[in-house]
Amino acid sequence: MSTLKRKRWSRRYGDWFRNVLIDAGIMDYRYPIKGCGVWMPYGFKIRKNVLQILRDLLDSTGHNETLFPLMIPETSLAKESAHVKSFEEECFWVTRGGLTPLKVKYALRPTSETVIAPMLKLWIRSHADLPIKLYQIVSIFRYETKATRPLIRTREVASFKEAHTTHATLEDAEAQVKEAVEVYKRFFDELGVPYTISRRPDWDKFAGAVYTLSFDMICPDGRTLQIGTVHNLGQNFSKAFDITYETEKGTQEHVWQTSYGISGRAIAALLSVHGDDHGVVLPPKIAPIQVVVIPIPYKKKDKQINRACEGVITTLKEADLRVELDPRTDLRPGSKFYYWELRGIPIRIEVGPKDVENNEATLVRRDTLEKQTCKINELVAAVQKLLKKITRDLRQRAWEWIEDRVYRVDSLEEAKQLLSKRAGIVEVLWCNRAECGRQLEEAVGARVLGVPVGTEEKVGGKCVVCGRKADHVVRAAIAY
Repeated sequence: MSTLKRKRWSRRYGDWFRNVLIDAGIMDYRYPIKGCGVWMPYGFKIRKNVLQILRDLLDSTGHNETLFPLMIPETSLAKESAHVKSFEEECFWVTRGGLTPLKVKYALRPTSETVIAPMLKLWIRSHADLPIKLYQIVSIFRYETKATRPLIRTREVASFKEAHTTHATLEDAEAQVKEAVEVYKRFFDELGVPYTISRRPDWDKFAGAVYTLSFDMICPDGRTLQIGTVHNLGQNFSKAFDITYETEKGTQEHVWQTSYGISGRAIAALLSVHGDDHGVVLPPKIAPIQVVVIPIPYKKKDKQINRACEGVITTLKEADLRVELDPRTDLRPGSKFYYWELRGIPIRIEVGPKDVENNEATLVRRDTLEKQTCKINELVAAVQKLLKKITRDLRQRAWEWIEDRVYRVDSLEEAKQLLSKRAGIVEVLWCNRAECGRQLEEAVGARVLGVPVGTEEKVGGKCVVCGRKADHVVRAAIAY
């Protein structure tokens, strides 16, 4: 185990999260429509950096970014029965154009399978047109009736990345599901966000999917947060919309489809898993500013100190580092430290009179607040080395934290006790019967996340609910 420890929370997580979003200039959730928020300039830069990682991963794996309309005719949404039944209570509806009632009302997209399907029917003619791998980053809208929470449970799900792929065979679609999982693993690894991957139970899969895989993380309050999903849609939507292609043999076959999405919850996870009582802690790759330089004024040496700070700025910018000087004279150094710690800047460089005398600078890492000094002529190498170490340490601490909060237990009582304390995720033996899964949820007062993916193991034992032979391990947690 690492000796690096996460700082203890002195405030409730929910309060911390809401406050830090506004105080750090990330998102203001006081917009006069419930469940909607405004990305502030600093937060928008964080969002931009996060989404760029995702774009790069998708582009490098043959996906093409696109943009489909916001509104879906009710007639399209209704074509896939399981899909519309799932979303009929969550849709926002447009029923009037100006003063004229619409003959067909339009839904603001809750997701885009039924937006894309009619166009695929027009675009696809033969096997030569396949595969098609598209994605878009848009807002989706769901009439959330539960208590809304910034980034976590909203009515406008901003920054929603949804990918939609179309294939000639089931095998190709299955291969695409595996690729999607690998893309998401690399994405969350870049953010330093730890996760579990589970196959959702059939009663909790995406409406219209053959099966759903989900990425979940554990929040500081012990609840889990679903941060990504991957769906094998089979031919459910292609049959509903009659999307076919001509095979090499000249026959007509329905296409096979997948879809997978990540929302602003990924940013909520990033902020939550690394943050502490001082504010957010940003991985260097994500931080809009990687280094902030703060002069420490001292009597008649201010000119020398400021000149040294300007030299530091120039040197670091020439090394392609994102760096900013804080020249404000109306704030004491301590107030500046608080300001930048709240915003999660990975490294703070202090330059005071002794630093100038010794031709040095003082480096403070945000995640541990540890200090070190280095010579000015060695500064670039020292900063680059420290940024890499911060990245590694953030990831290591986060993974250790989640691994300490996944429990394998042998009884419903043990599971219930742990979950009542919001301890994290419990794993129990399960016979794979839906009735037992639902009884498990009721007995422990939690949600079944699903069967672990990627860590398959042979199971020997009995289902904790019915006592029959267990086929699987299943996860449960108190979930957002």
